Amino acid sequence: MASPFAAADVHPVSRRTGAPPAALDLLAKARAGIDEAAALDRPHERYATAHLAALRAAAAVLAARARPVPRTRRRQAIRSAWELLPQLAPELTEWSALFAAGAPRRALAEAGVAAAASAREADDLVRDAAHFLRLVERLLVLQPVLPRQPPADGAAG
Repeated sequence: MASPFAAADVHPVSRRTGAPPAALDLLAKARAGIDEAAALDRPHERYATAHLAALRAAAAVLAARARPVPRTRRRQAIRSAWELLPQLAPELTEWSALFAAGAPRRALAEAGVAAAASAREADDLVRDAAHFLRLVERLLVLQPVLPRQPPADGAAG
């Protein structure tokens, strides 16, 4: 017996999906980091904290989508989350490039170099990181899910 649903009748339905607990934890930490960054007075600290929050959001995508690669005898180079992100979420490629470009500045800011970021740069990064986090939350938590169809042959599934 053919399925009573034609392909054109199936529409994605937005609902919460089961993102892995590790990804949800990273999203919560990223949200807390954005809130903390927004409350900091020193621009370099605000910049470093916002960048770290964005990194945690990227790590959530990796936690949800990455699959282990088989070990090889040859040691592979360590790659940053910003390098891996475009492979797993091509729609976030431009964001990845933006945050990768800010990584050296974050390192300076974390080292206590007050001149690492101006107030404007820090404020811009807090806004960008918050926007990036919202995109990642939607990507991971509110992904469209296709309704389950009954098997075409009438067998239980």
